[in-house]
Amino acid sequence: MTKLFVGNLPFSATEESVRALFAPHGTIESLALITDRETGRPRGFGFIEMSGADAAKAMQALNGTNFEGRNLKVNEAQARERGAGGGARSHGGNRY
Repeated sequence: MTKLFVGNLPFSATEESVRALFAPHGTIESLALITDRETGRPRGFGFIEMSGADAAKAMQALNGTNFEGRNLKVNEAQARERGAGGGARSHGGNRY
């Protein structure tokens, strides 16, 4: 499985509309559109899991294409470091 990052999504995008966009390029194993924890509003990006070959086809076909007025950014998702948040904690303790 390959996880794709899909960025610059319009805030009007729904799981159904994004699924319809990617479906012609292969089987979608999972899809998640990210929302703000506090407001519940869309953040303008999401993640899609597809098989390696399907993900490569989708990346090539959809990166930079216009979707509801926005040029999409589609690339392979990078692993995020755990606990790499901002603030004093990531610098070894309280700095104040």
